[in-house]
Amino acid sequence: MTTKPFLRTLAGEAVWPPPVWLMRQAGRYLPEYRAVRNEAGGFIKLCTTPEAAAEVTLQPIRRYGFDAAILFSDILMVPWAMGQGLRFAEGEGPLLDPVRDQAGLDALQLEGVAERAAPIMETVRRVRAALEADHPNTALIGFAGSPWTVACYMVEGRGGGEFAEARRMAFRNPELFAAVMAKLEAATLTYLLAQADAGAEALMLFDSWAGLLSPSGFRRWVIEPSVRLATALRAARPDIPLIGFPRLAGPLLQEYAAAMPIQAVAMDTGMDPKWAAAHVPPNMALQGNLDPQAVVAGGPALDEEARAILAAMRGRPFIFNLGHGIVPPTPPEHVAQLMDVLRAG
Repeated sequence: MTTKPFLRTLAGEAVWPPPVWLMRQAGRYLPEYRAVRNEAGGFIKLCTTPEAAAEVTLQPIRRYGFDAAILFSDILMVPWAMGQGLRFAEGEGPLLDPVRDQAGLDALQLEGVAERAAPIMETVRRVRAALEADHPNTALIGFAGSPWTVACYMVEGRGGGEFAEARRMAFRNPELFAAVMAKLEAATLTYLLAQADAGAEALMLFDSWAGLLSPSGFRRWVIEPSVRLATALRAARPDIPLIGFPRLAGPLLQEYAAAMPIQAVAMDTGMDPKWAAAHVPPNMALQGNLDPQAVVAGGPALDEEARAILAAMRGRPFIFNLGHGIVPPTPPEHVAQLMDVLRAG
């Protein structure tokens, strides 16, 4: 039986005060992160240099004492490991060589994914060892993007916007789009199993762009492939709990939670925690969902928003988090303020 509050919650226990971690907790709002990033020689280099990636993964744990560390990496490291061209341009975000035809699909390689991602697995091993030595009650989360969200970037060739090219392909050429998704599913399974074997104690699937789809599209391109992936993960590593995050799912969160073999579902900023508590099975943990801008603002409004979420979640398995990733303008002292509120319960 684990003593780690985060893992106890994923096992169905209503731990109080609830465990807490923040999406993108290792990132640009921390001066110590910016110092490492500046020395790394590019974002991909940072993600694939185990010493540096482990350091930035651990920085927020040392500073705030979160109940979970999440591997510092990026959801686009899976297409990168498949051989798709990827670069990060200052001010533009990720840029990829778009996959929009059979030739682009054929160029994606499943063989060699684990080998190319090996530096990331070394980061997992280093972080797990450091946590066991210095923060024994802190769990380690591995992650990947869910197939729909990662496919959006792969087809579009960039981030931002509403991924019109990817959505049009799903309508115009669903056979090709399904083939891209299938290949991506297989690579993501390999990638996540490797993280579990390297020491990740839980895995999270980020479907950041699930809310772009119609209900029928959500069922076909979010729920169905995510269920296949989660089912394969559970079959292969039944002791590793899973968290799903279908961002902007709205009322389809209930359908997602019912279909997925997961232990927790994350709520985005727009989700009413009271509605989620009433519509998600009581033994499934909920995670979320403070507005990241409330942490930027700080002050009484931050305390009020955090306490309202706590009140809605009391009595059920719950992990406090944000409704999306922490943003660069966040003052680090406001995160400390939030932690004081949460630890008081």
